[in-house]
Amino acid sequence: MLTIGELASYAGVTVRAVRHYHAKGLLPEPERDHSGYRRYGAGTVVELIKIRTLAEAGVPLARVRELLQADEEEFAAAVADIDKRLRAEIRQRQRHRERIARLAAGDNLALPPEVVEFLDRLRALGVDERIVEVERDGWIPLAAHSPERVPEWMARKREQLADPQLIDFYLTLGQALDRTADDPRLVELADQLAAYITRMADEQGEDYVDDADIEPPFVKLMDALAFDTAPPARRLIELLKKRGWTGWTKLERVDPTRPRQEDTAARRYR
Repeated sequence: MLTIGELASYAGVTVRAVRHYHAKGLLPEPERDHSGYRRYGAGTVVELIKIRTLAEAGVPLARVRELLQADEEEFAAAVADIDKRLRAEIRQRQRHRERIARLAAGDNLALPPEVVEFLDRLRALGVDERIVEVERDGWIPLAAHSPERVPEWMARKREQLADPQLIDFYLTLGQALDRTADDPRLVELADQLAAYITRMADEQGEDYVDDADIEPPFVKLMDALAFDTAPPARRLIELLKKRGWTGWTKLERVDPTRPRQEDTAARRYR
């Protein structure tokens, strides 16, 4: 006969757990001996191990009671069902582990491989990391919304990166991020950027400058992400507009002498 401490030790639980199972009606309480101590038979160890195993597998204690009272066939079916659920949980946790591992890898978390390759190429060309971050943050929602178009967009990006003028555009843009909004040198950089954009548009066509065909809501979102990451970009856009170009994600040629429609409307109500 076993004491409660010995029973708990053999079953790999605490004495408190044994008493808890007694209180829940899962483990019958034995009669006490003449000294007032509970004494357990060897078979109780087996029962307690069953209870512990089911409980550790996440089976509610009310369900444990049912399983302990089930016949052999019902018990086997229930155990198979529990095993199926545990294997599903293991697969889910494995996916979580993979996502955590990807998180540690940086860009790989939420971007297709071809976009990650594009970002790494920008870094290799010496593009400012803040520009790379702007590109990355823009591509994350874009790739999530239109994954089928990513190969098309990336093919075009790879073609453009072969153009030294575009690399100059990126490098000059990186210099602009080190300027404050009132820095007069920002005007000079705006002149350079406008010259690059105009030259590309004149030599390669307007479609070369704006080839992504991105939906307007995403253009607005990506612009906001860019301005949050690189505040001088907003001032740079204002300066570019005076030089015939507007937009950040979606570049468009404009007449710098013609007021915007919203500006004209606003004056009517002043």
